[in-house]
Order: sequence, then structure tokens, then C-alpha cells
Amino acid sequence: METDGIASPCIGTCLLDRAGELCTGCGRTLAEIAGWPDASEAERRVIVERARQRRGRSG
Repeated sequence: METDGIASPCIGTCLLDRAGELCTGCGRTLAEIAGWPDASEAERRVIVERARQRRGRSG
């Protein structure tokens, strides 16, 4: 599976929210983080966009 084109949104600040479901650093859910290595390029684009939207709402 070729997915080198979409970089991980990880910023190296790994801290979960109070519910323990969302990284406050990158905005991804635990499921998105765990699934990242096997995600297709299209799936990664969706994850990155969702994370961007979450960070925009929280900050």
C-alpha cells in the first residue's frame, strides 16, 4: 500500500483529552491514530481534514 504522499498530522505533543478519546496535539481520535499505518491515501486525507476541523473548533 503506497501512502507516502500524506504526512501524519502528529506534532509530537501527544496528550489525550479528558475523555481519553482525542489527541489534543494533532486532533485525531485514538481509532484514527491506530489505523493510520494501514490507511489508504484517501483515508488519510479524510483523517487529516477531520483533525484540522477539530483543532479549529477547540482553539
